[in-house]
Amino acid sequence: MKKTPVNDIHNRKDIHRLMSLFYSKIRTEQTLGPIFNHMITDWEQHINKLTDFWETNLLFEIKYKGNPIAIHQKVDTTFNGTINQNHFGIWLNLWFETLDELYKGENVEIAKRRARKMSTHLYLKMFESRATKKNICPFISEKNKNTF
Repeated sequence: MKKTPVNDIHNRKDIHRLMSLFYSKIRTEQTLGPIFNHMITDWEQHINKLTDFWETNLLFEIKYKGNPIAIHQKVDTTFNGTINQNHFGIWLNLWFETLDELYKGENVEIAKRRARKMSTHLYLKMFESRATKKNICPFISEKNKNTF
């Protein structure tokens, strides 16, 4: 019989546990695994950095220093602009599944809401960066550069 979690996320140890289980799932997931495994060479460092990120976002312990938008844009560029909403959907489903597997409470629900908002924002910023890498409007063919 599966045990239902009763504890909420309270501290760094809880977040680290979440990151460790979550990324063990990501690494083996059919669609996301190849992307993450290509980009991340030091998994321990990555898990610690994401623990910092979520500790900052959930517990307001300012630990994270980084630029998630730039990192996700780099991933998208590395994979030739092929990252799409399906990738983010899989990520979110695994995130929710792992949260529900380990914890229950207000911080769990906050983590779900923030992940949903962040995933939308990151995807939009990735999409925008594809367009700004071109010198012309992405909706006009290269032959009509002087249209404006």
